[in-house]
Amino acid sequence: GRVSPALASLSHVLRLERSRRTGIVFPLQKLERYLAPGTDTARFHIFEPELGALQRAEELFRSDRGHPIDYVSSAVRMDHVPPPALPEVCFIGRSNVGKSSLIRALFSLAPEVEVRVSKTPGHTKKMNFFKVGKYFTLVDMPGYGYRAPQDFVEMVEAYLQERRNLKRTFLLVDGVVGLQKTDHIAVEMLEEFGIPYVMVLTKIDRAPRGLLLKNVLGIHEFVKEKTQGCFPQLFLVSSVEFSGVHLLRCFVAHVTGNLPAVETS
Repeated sequence: GRVSPALASLSHVLRLERSRRTGIVFPLQKLERYLAPGTDTARFHIFEPELGALQRAEELFRSDRGHPIDYVSSAVRMDHVPPPALPEVCFIGRSNVGKSSLIRALFSLAPEVEVRVSKTPGHTKKMNFFKVGKYFTLVDMPGYGYRAPQDFVEMVEAYLQERRNLKRTFLLVDGVVGLQKTDHIAVEMLEEFGIPYVMVLTKIDRAPRGLLLKNVLGIHEFVKEKTQGCFPQLFLVSSVEFSGVHLLRCFVAHVTGNLPAVETS
């Protein structure tokens, strides 16, 4: 199996000097110092867990004999999906947004879990289900936009409307290009169905700081003005540098009911 990269583990990150450590665990906080004085940053600090919560979440994503993390199955129709036994989260986004790479980064402490990452956009054609012990299920959805499967709309709409154990949908947006027309369509769908969701800005290692700041502020404003079901805080991630991955693990643990509430306040 693959060997997990050093920064996938919180213990390695904590050994770094403070500025770099903050940049990896809380990338929004690192970005905050470059904002103009007086900018409202309340939305940067809504989900700010303590170290204990981050460590507890990491344990959920670390497999062992008593806590297996497994690919369960794939499905193209709702009558093929696994039974809704556990709390569930799903990840959706444009075909080239880096969704499978992010899921692989989240599962990097369980390197035996096979998350296929392709250089070809639109590689994921089915709903892929991963079971995290007895705690929750994570679903990798097909990408929308370029090379999306023909039955994408029917597949995804049916899942979002019918999956009663779905706790949160993670809508991935490319950090370099920001919100695109197809992302707006996805937002409209989630809003129409009343599905609670959160936006995740991917590939932040590829975006120059000024562009990243512009996209973050623009999306925060969009969420504030145009959405009702979206979590107010944006999550920033890099699957290459592991920035934001530890925080995202913690948020997944939180929304699936696997963290004591006091640890995340």
